Amino acid sequence: VSTQSTGKLNKHLINYMNIQNCLKKNPPKKHKRKMASGVSVNDEVVSIYQEFKLGHRFRYVIYKLTDDLREIILDSTSVDEDYDNFVAALPINECRYAVYDYQYIAQDGGQRNKILFVLWAPDCAKIKEKMIYTSSKDSLRKKLIGIGCEIQATERAEVEKSVVDERVNRR
Repeated sequence: VSTQSTGKLNKHLINYMNIQNCLKKNPPKKHKRKMASGVSVNDEVVSIYQEFKLGHRFRYVIYKLTDDLREIILDSTSVDEDYDNFVAALPINECRYAVYDYQYIAQDGGQRNKILFVLWAPDCAKIKEKMIYTSSKDSLRKKLIGIGCEIQATERAEVEKSVVDERVNRR
């Protein structure tokens, strides 16, 4: 073995030992796997949705997150058929999920119904709250089978009847 090869081998050995010492002093951090948002869906949410969808007991249902932002729970239900009252029930500065049994006139002139899913995340809501509501939406949607149209709204103009009519007629 030549002295030149031995010198290169020694350099590599010294580099390897330096890396090992560095790793001992600063071991790599272990990352725990978490769900996208870590939010669970309360069983009552699904059972009330089934009553809404199959039993037509309510015109709309509003859901919210618990105060600790860890679980989606029932906020309120209503049999009020006035769409404007539904929009008014969405809080001005807090996020909500809602389902509404929406009646509309289709382009062919016939009356139709679609279940409308609304993610209400107003601009003035807290940023953390908006982020958790948005990232938890899919886990809720997977449990609510039969949604006909989805709207993500940040202001009342995005859930006005004329805007919703346009959206439901597109599909």
